[in-house]
Amino acid sequence: MTLSVGPRINCEVTETRADTARIFNIQRYSLNDGQGIRTVIFFKGCPHTCPWCANPESLSPKIETVRRNSRCLHCSPCLQDVDECPSGAFEHIGRDISLAALEREVMKDDVFFRSSGGGVTLSGGEVLMQAPFATRFLTRLRELGVHTAIETAGDAPFSRLWPLAQQCDEVLFDLKILDEAQSRDVLNINLARVLANLRLLRENGVKVTPRLPLIPGYTLNETNIAIAIGVLKSLSFSELHILPFHQYGEPKYGLLGRSWAMKTIPVPDDNEIAAIRIMAEQAGFKVTTGG
Repeated sequence: MTLSVGPRINCEVTETRADTARIFNIQRYSLNDGQGIRTVIFFKGCPHTCPWCANPESLSPKIETVRRNSRCLHCSPCLQDVDECPSGAFEHIGRDISLAALEREVMKDDVFFRSSGGGVTLSGGEVLMQAPFATRFLTRLRELGVHTAIETAGDAPFSRLWPLAQQCDEVLFDLKILDEAQSRDVLNINLARVLANLRLLRENGVKVTPRLPLIPGYTLNETNIAIAIGVLKSLSFSELHILPFHQYGEPKYGLLGRSWAMKTIPVPDDNEIAAIRIMAEQAGFKVTTGG
């Protein structure tokens, strides 16, 4: 299968103020992004070009305007204005929010955090693009006794990652294509830096949960899995989360006027997933599907 390269998006690290972030969603009652019941904050902007990305609305750091045809009343003339649209067909994807406002939003769920051992997970996009805000925000949550986590590909200078990781009870760390050239050319990821950051987090005592997406044609092959297992064993990891590919993100691409490169790719069947699980378990790993 030929590897497809996603569109390049100019997403240098977003230098947001430490008291303001750009997000595109707050998802409550999540059970798949860390322990317990969690509230997940999705940050806008990502420097990577994963063809299978399920959150294409996260890629651009800019606030985007879209039209949902199912809501459109076909007004004439159409003002194409979010504030003036009578049906809500036009809407913004992305908004800026202050640290104080975001704290108020997530602390509405504090009772669920405390009853379930859950907390707040920062996702994206790539949260490292807004690391100053994220660091300050998680520092505040920990002061309030909230369990904190981030989801990241780990591709940033360690000087940017480390302050944020220190405020995390858990770092959900995604390993993807483990071939350096393919990681660069297909995903726009600096694999050497990712692996160095993974090692440094491990050496400095951060709780890291490694995760491996199972993507047909990209990561779902024995060579890639074997390299991942070797890397993790060398760092004395004993746990691995596997994330099977799905098609849930397809409608979002149409909404954004983008093509879905994975449209014809079948999701992994039970036998394929079981084979990867057995491979990892035989190497001594406790394996979780999803998470």
